[in-house]
Amino acid sequence: MGELVTVRVCEGISRGFAADARTRIAAVVSGADALVESLLIRIGTLGTAAGSPGGGPGAPGPPGVLAQVNAEVDGRRIRVQEAAADLGEALDRLADGLRVRMTAVTAGWTPRPWPRRTRTRGLPAAAEPSPPVGSVPSVGAVARLDLPGPPGPRRIVRRKLPQLVWCSPDAAARTMDAMDYDIHLFTDPATETDAVVYRVGPTGYRLARTLAAGPPTRPAVPLTLSPCGAPELSEEQAVERLTSAELPHLFFAQPGSGRGRVLYRRYDGGLGLIAAAS
Repeated sequence: MGELVTVRVCEGISRGFAADARTRIAAVVSGADALVESLLIRIGTLGTAAGSPGGGPGAPGPPGVLAQVNAEVDGRRIRVQEAAADLGEALDRLADGLRVRMTAVTAGWTPRPWPRRTRTRGLPAAAEPSPPVGSVPSVGAVARLDLPGPPGPRRIVRRKLPQLVWCSPDAAARTMDAMDYDIHLFTDPATETDAVVYRVGPTGYRLARTLAAGPPTRPAVPLTLSPCGAPELSEEQAVERLTSAELPHLFFAQPGSGRGRVLYRRYDGGLGLIAAAS
């Protein structure tokens, strides 16, 4: 299995840690009955983007380490992302999370516990604010880090323009779980509107649409429903609302087209935008 495991380390993480990561994750995979076709591990400090390869020397420093693994298991994509105060703890969590995710993917789906365990033990976190209408509330300490970066207004540093999948809220929630997301943007065929499912109490699963509509018919996932449609905001207005309210995510609609968008905080301190491709 080792030859199928790729490890990428970012600046600030010694490449010597790559072998340790490969060994730990390969051990998880080799002991599983599931078919794992490929596996990519990314490791970086919380001051850098986990997806950008680097390779400078040195040990990880404050404020912590971000580790991510993407894999294809029995034909299904899964993802696990963990943050911790040091590399050893991050890899321990990554291995534990991968083991749990592989079991969940190959067995029958069951709702993930809520509230979930914090993924940032040993890292600073702030209390959750009460979110305004149209926002996606915090999903625990994972999005409440004291993020690095310059003071002042945040800016969008990464844009993702996917073709949104048309699927039921149930299927969207299961994809969110498999990919270790806290929010997932999709198109709801029942209403033909863009929508999100996201992790929040009391059940751990909530559905919001660009236009308010009734609950889905007989969902298998214990969904709660946002009674309001997403607010129409420009990018500048969305950035202002998210940063002024200290929110981790914001679901909003593009003025004119009404297409759904998600603005979110990245671990590197910038903002990311997910927007439906035209």
